[in-house]
Amino acid sequence: MAYQKDRTLIAVIGDEDTVTGLLLAGVGHIDAKQNSNFLVVDAKTPLAKLEESFLDFLKRKDIGIILINQHIAEDIRALIDDHHAAFPTILEIPSKDHPYDPAKDSVLKRVQKLFGDEAR
Repeated sequence: MAYQKDRTLIAVIGDEDTVTGLLLAGVGHIDAKQNSNFLVVDAKTPLAKLEESFLDFLKRKDIGIILINQHIAEDIRALIDDHHAAFPTILEIPSKDHPYDPAKDSVLKRVQKLFGDEAR
């Protein structure tokens, strides 16, 4: 059983600029099995690779937060919406070329559903 204190890593799924910035900030990690906690997504990245990496990050017991660019999250929206556990927490973030849209944010949608119209 993984405890919250064991979840020390932040995983990143994003475009090159987002992932590079977060790696420069010290988020990157590669374990002894050469598993990284990040995925750079571009137009050539197959959807299967994106889904596989996301599901791997969900299964890992050392990841507490998954940061994903919102425009990339749209490609795997069903997988994100199916995740209901507290850990790892999934946070959608904007990218340089794609601004944040609160109407698409899964966390905000859950809060609005929980509180009804009061949260709008």
